[in-house]
Amino acid sequence: MSKRCVKAVVTGKVQGVWFRRATQEQALQHGVTGYAKNLPDGRVEVLLCGDGEAVNQVATWLWQGPPNAQVTHVEFEPLEPRDPDTFVTL
Repeated sequence: MSKRCVKAVVTGKVQGVWFRRATQEQALQHGVTGYAKNLPDGRVEVLLCGDGEAVNQVATWLWQGPPNAQVTHVEFEPLEPRDPDTFVTL
């Protein structure tokens, strides 16, 4: 099982639409750890760490988001693998 971490910055209508909580639910379902937090400019930053395939599945979901979100762009940055304990919203 190859571990990987990726930081994503999600742009669009992603604040006030339960984006962070829905991302947390997706991550926990796939055994992925990290965080989701609102940025002052209206975007959401997400850290995903875990099994490579599980991270890929949650990363792909970020393009869709929850029902009321309107994602226009997701920018990914690979990071050195790390082991956060769980997935939190900040």
